[in-house]
Amino acid sequence: MPFEERIEIVRNIKYVDAAIPQEELDKFKMWEKLHFDVLFVGDDWFNAPSWKEMETKFNEVGVRIVYFPYTKGTSSTILNDTLIKLREQ
Repeated sequence: MPFEERIEIVRNIKYVDAAIPQEELDKFKMWEKLHFDVLFVGDDWFNAPSWKEMETKFNEVGVRIVYFPYTKGTSSTILNDTLIKLREQ
């Protein structure tokens, strides 16, 4: 699924205030601009040595990090259909 379609899905989730494309790996620089309170990342970063410093920085400013598990075999078609049905309610 192309990036533009994926980010549009995320932007249309009721509880999402903003979906911002990643411009660089240092997510703390984006926090300095936006001051978000929750960051969602893939669980492939969990316990990665390069990510430990980032976790420490975010913890110091009260940002909660939520790790999403890799979901092999997830159907984007089913995801899209579900979101369309939810919007129609």
